Amino acid sequence: MSPFEGCPGSRIMDLRKPETTEEYATGAVTPSQLRQWPIQLHLVSPAAPYFQGADVLLAADCTAFAVGGFHNDFLKGKSLAIACPKLDEGQEEYVEKIRDLIDEAKINTLTTVIMQVPCCRGLVALAEEAASRSSRKVPIKAVVVSLQGDVLSEDWL
Repeated sequence: MSPFEGCPGSRIMDLRKPETTEEYATGAVTPSQLRQWPIQLHLVSPAAPYFQGADVLLAADCTAFAVGGFHNDFLKGKSLAIACPKLDEGQEEYVEKIRDLIDEAKINTLTTVIMQVPCCRGLVALAEEAASRSSRKVPIKAVVVSLQGDVLSEDWL
């Protein structure tokens, strides 16, 4: 399927742009750090150009709403995939997709950002399972944020 076929919401779009523009330099506008579309883990393609050799952020759906500076604190310079380990179905597909990011896209790092709630830990478990099935080793970082958006822990796994 070409990037221009199918549902427009699933179409691959590379949104990367130059880091500095005059508009953003004034501080009047906080720029989005989103570099691609789609972002939902079921919809992303490990073959997309923005995943090749990238630093990847795997974020629980709620984290961007809890962390006020999510874009600058976590997303800047990274390609993104989001998922909810409690509500999303087909999580075995998630393991395979993350494994493909590691083995086929040859990502540099994988950072998971999750909420402090117990169900969110499943996202880290999915990343660890995918890493255990992959032929390459990549550094994996687990970041846990509070319901108020504070970083509670950051650990390399």
